[in-house]
Amino acid sequence: MLVYVLIGLCLSLAGVAGLQLMYMFYIDRLDKERKKRIHELEIEYRRLSARLAEAESELEMKSEMLAVAYPEYEDEEAWADLIDER
Repeated sequence: MLVYVLIGLCLSLAGVAGLQLMYMFYIDRLDKERKKRIHELEIEYRRLSARLAEAESELEMKSEMLAVAYPEYEDEEAWADLIDER
């Protein structure tokens, strides 16, 4: 009778170890997916930063042109023109 109890206990422990192993694989996969997503977000961030820098330089250029052409409207911003062009 004790042998059957020990066999049952061993199988239960093997099941728990298998469950823990499956959970470790799951956590590892989640970690890889998270790292991949972070890498994608970093690439998107660099692209958007470049676009923002380009838009800011274009806005600066248009503001300077507006200040030269119409000194009385120097305080107005050229955002409307920039938005219309995009």
